[in-house]
Amino acid sequence: MACRISELVLDCREPEVLARFWCGVLDFVVLDRDEDGLEIGPREGFGGAQPTIILSRTDKPEPAKPRLHIDVNATDRDQDAELERLLSLGARPADIGQTGDESWHVLADPEGNEFCLLKTRLEPL
Repeated sequence: MACRISELVLDCREPEVLARFWCGVLDFVVLDRDEDGLEIGPREGFGGAQPTIILSRTDKPEPAKPRLHIDVNATDRDQDAELERLLSLGARPADIGQTGDESWHVLADPEGNEFCLLKTRLEPL
């Protein structure tokens, strides 16, 4: 038997802002909300093929670079079209020392959390 990743937790200042962004990126919905933040995930809810994301409210997110970041792949368009869509949702390019020869794009969400848009198109779940 093995474990599965069921949730990712992201400390943030404005959970609602990040929820709108990540729901738009991943086609997720808000599953639960309380005074400490909220949980977003696939429409079928917790426990499915994809992990949910807990957006945990904190006044002072750790300033150090997180040791974990999210990679995403387009499912219904090519990488260039998906890049434009993510930028229109509020992502912005992030420079972490890329050479320009990479097959992926490094972006940041509205609070500056880095994530990568990979080249390979995946089948939707």
